[in-house]
Amino acid sequence: LWPWLLASSGLSALIQLVTLPFFPDSPSYLLIQKGNEEACRKAIRKLWGEGDHQEEIDDIIKEKVAMTSTKTLRVLELVKEQSLRWQLYILMTVMTTLQLCGINAIYFYSFEVFHTAKFEEYLIPYVSLGVGLCECLSSILCSTLIDRFGRKVLLWGGYTLMCSVLALLTMTLSLQHQFFWMHYFSVILIFLFVIFYGIGP
Repeated sequence: LWPWLLASSGLSALIQLVTLPFFPDSPSYLLIQKGNEEACRKAIRKLWGEGDHQEEIDDIIKEKVAMTSTKTLRVLELVKEQSLRWQLYILMTVMTTLQLCGINAIYFYSFEVFHTAKFEEYLIPYVSLGVGLCECLSSILCSTLIDRFGRKVLLWGGYTLMCSVLALLTMTLSLQHQFFWMHYFSVILIFLFVIFYGIGP
């Protein structure tokens, strides 16, 4: 079953490959990159139907003017630029915490935790699949929550909850040989960690 499951991702790629030639180019790409206003109007009509789309074209032209007036910085210039220093620090912090948050360790050791929790051998791949499905669903949930609460609240909340879950998971894994129910609690914590990861970072 697993080879078919892995190969199924190729189906969506094949659908995209077949249908992509029938989609119009992006109007902003045609106007900003190619400088072809007529092709841009044609693409807009194909996407949004007939009508007066001058307002959208004016927005794209404003975007083009803004892009030409913005100076492109090299990496070293970006690091030296004082006005962008805090944005760079925030970006580096978010990316570093994202890499070191523990999600890879959770995925790597989840099989062992499920095995210790006395799940049947044939059920473990499906439980692991459920963990991945939790991440997918929580990412979809995040897209609806981000407009209501904002990115900062979700980041802080997600990381706080993930730290709490990791602390509890460390305790349950340490005590799993003393209490039989700790195995199941560890499994629940793995699912919670993945959900908080999808909602937060």
